[in-house]
Amino acid sequence: MNKIKKGDEVIVITGKDKGKKGIVLSVIDKGKKLLVEGINMAKKHVKANPNAGDRGGIVLKTMPIQRSNVMVYDATTKKGSRVGIRVLKDGQRVRYFKASDELVDVKG
Repeated sequence: MNKIKKGDEVIVITGKDKGKKGIVLSVIDKGKKLLVEGINMAKKHVKANPNAGDRGGIVLKTMPIQRSNVMVYDATTKKGSRVGIRVLKDGQRVRYFKASDELVDVKG
């Protein structure tokens, strides 16, 4: 079970985007890298293609970021928190915040 999943809100703890929050768009490279919305943006020069109707120019593209550079955002403490995995009495594995001891995946 991965500690960071698609759809989680994360906060960047190091690098040029330190302090920014975003939603995980996808987990790539066997969970080592993440694509986070609005984080680690790079400018890509795109050539025009009139046959496909594409305009040329400079496009912002989301680049992968290392999993170790982000933490899952805990709304109760308003900070990033480490995530642990706990097995409930019924055998279900759930993720929880280690700082506030609350479940990450709250369904309901």
